Amino acid sequence: MNALMISATVCAMAVLIDHWLGEPRRWHPLVGFGHAVAAAERWLNKVPADYGQSLIRGVLGVALLVMPLIIAAVVLSAILPGWLLLIAEVLILYLALSVRGLAEHGVAVSDALKAGDLMSAREQVGRIVSRKAQELDEPGVSAAATESMLENGADAVFASLFWFLIAGLPGVLLHRLVNTLDAMWGYRSARYLYFGRFAARLDDVLNWLPARLTALTYAILGRTSTSLRCWRDQAPGWDSPNAGPVMAAGAGALGVTLGGPAPYASGIHDRPILGEGLAPGADTINAAIRLVKQGVWLWLSVLFVFGALLALVGLR
Repeated sequence: MNALMISATVCAMAVLIDHWLGEPRRWHPLVGFGHAVAAAERWLNKVPADYGQSLIRGVLGVALLVMPLIIAAVVLSAILPGWLLLIAEVLILYLALSVRGLAEHGVAVSDALKAGDLMSAREQVGRIVSRKAQELDEPGVSAAATESMLENGADAVFASLFWFLIAGLPGVLLHRLVNTLDAMWGYRSARYLYFGRFAARLDDVLNWLPARLTALTYAILGRTSTSLRCWRDQAPGWDSPNAGPVMAAGAGALGVTLGGPAPYASGIHDRPILGEGLAPGADTINAAIRLVKQGVWLWLSVLFVFGALLALVGLR
């Protein structure tokens, strides 16, 4: 079995375990890492501090939290026997993925909307987005959940698969740890603007290519020409270099209008319009979930096909 076929098998097994079990309800390693991140931030992020001090402390925090685990992953990849390394890769990739967890969060919102329970829908969407959920109407709740499904499909699913395929156990671990740091430190508030800048920029770098592969995946599986046009025309106006292509392409693929003004704690953010078509509803959330899931199976199919082709021509 060639290397690509082995990697494809690991990816498929991790995806299947995630489908069967979902995220661990207790003792998830990322929860423990999150506690360490919070403790490091309290220790290092002394406010007030000037730009240079905050930036250096942020870099130090990333290094202290990430480098020991990456070094351990590199060492394990070098010394573990083949079969034991495969088991470790499947388990770590499974823990890094969140296909079922993402879908469960989205379905909780869409089910509440279908039941006519806007209050419950707001509560559920407030668990997955940072905007002020209590001020959202039904289309606003639907848009927030749909955007979350599309964007987190890139961050929590496709980027993990990508970095495992590129760099194995150290790669997927690096991406997931940095993505967690960005989620906790990557805010543009007075406290995190400089301290979290390195983590946010590193996450942008790690997600740059996976985000565009995700956008291409959405375009292939949906309304292709509309998706590609929305990606080209609308993504540059978005404030995130990676979320813009993903959500513009995803909205175009679904034939729905996303983006626009949204309430946050700091006030109304007048965001660009993404996609085109009808206003989002409960069914749009479910369509976004299907798009992510279909994308995962497309990636796995491509991997196995190319692995089989390499085996046929005798390449390892």
